[in-house]
Amino acid sequence: MNNEAPDSDDDDGVPGYGVAGSADDTPAEPVLVPPEDLPAELLRAVIEAFVLREGTEYGERDYTLDEKVAHVEQQLRKGDAHIVYDATTQSVDIRRH
Repeated sequence: MNNEAPDSDDDDGVPGYGVAGSADDTPAEPVLVPPEDLPAELLRAVIEAFVLREGTEYGERDYTLDEKVAHVEQQLRKGDAHIVYDATTQSVDIRRH
């Protein structure tokens, strides 16, 4: 019979473990990523993923994917929206300011 505590490096795939280092660490704060820090192709991919999952209606007129991407990119460049990286979930999102 082994009475030792489990190895702290054994995360067994439990969410939240392995990203910050141990179960005792507090979750990392989300990081704002300036759009100009991303290569153009990656920026477009981030914006496209956001636009496609949002599923928002833009009113009576239908907008193309390119138009939606341009609109979000404009909001990012003006500072009305921000790219946010969450290290805890290892995900990227775009949020309005």
